[in-house]
Amino acid sequence: MITKVASERQGIQSIEVGFRLLDVLAKNNRPMMLRDIAKGAGMAAAKAHRYLVSFMRIGIVEQDAGTGRYDLGAYALELGLSGLGRLDPVRLAGPVLDNLCEEIHETVALAVWGTHGATIVRIVDAGSPITITLRPGTVLSLSRSATGRAFAAFYRSPFLKKMIDAELQEQADSSKTALTTCRRQLEKVLTEIRERGLARATSSLTPGINGFSAPVYDHSNRMVAAITSLGSVGEFDAEWESSTAQAMRQAAADLSHRLGYGSMQD
Repeated sequence: MITKVASERQGIQSIEVGFRLLDVLAKNNRPMMLRDIAKGAGMAAAKAHRYLVSFMRIGIVEQDAGTGRYDLGAYALELGLSGLGRLDPVRLAGPVLDNLCEEIHETVALAVWGTHGATIVRIVDAGSPITITLRPGTVLSLSRSATGRAFAAFYRSPFLKKMIDAELQEQADSSKTALTTCRRQLEKVLTEIRERGLARATSSLTPGINGFSAPVYDHSNRMVAAITSLGSVGEFDAEWESSTAQAMRQAAADLSHRLGYGSMQD
């Protein structure tokens, strides 16, 4: 709807034409000669040059004095970083979660790292006859839940290791198992998760419930959230290469892309 309304409004055509030059520079990701920029934008070199001169005056384009090649300037980077900083994973996750729920027919959720650990902030209920006791604000185990394991495997926080250590100590005490054994078992699980790019839990936290959780990254290539799916054993396919697992990976990749993941890579 926004696109349709915008298309019906009267705009300034010269700005839209000039943007084609910026689009060519952005997509090529390297300094370019005038003729190549003009060709990519579908305009005459003389016309492209006039636009580029104006862009250089405001700092959105710069020209290397030695080679004569043009590139995006410091102001373009400033605009890009400002836009990325406004991206909200919780807000942008809505359509992704809705689509994922419709595709796999399972309850899905979004979690972020909160004060007390991996915290559920958004849920889309698939309406399964089996009730999954999950609600916004729920903090999940770092060692036994799919969501917590995703954070344990991929998230970076000075407090994460302390939280894992405290949780493992509690497990060791309650099960009369050596702490080193608990830590070794978890590390084995996390190694597989890192290799798969996806976390999994099969009845380890809630009996009868399986789950997957996939990490979501932002423009700085840092994990900022996790997309989780949950379902009952026997109905929820927890195989690593199942259609559910593939859908989870794709949903996380889609949200990561919307958050600018990969935009700062060379």
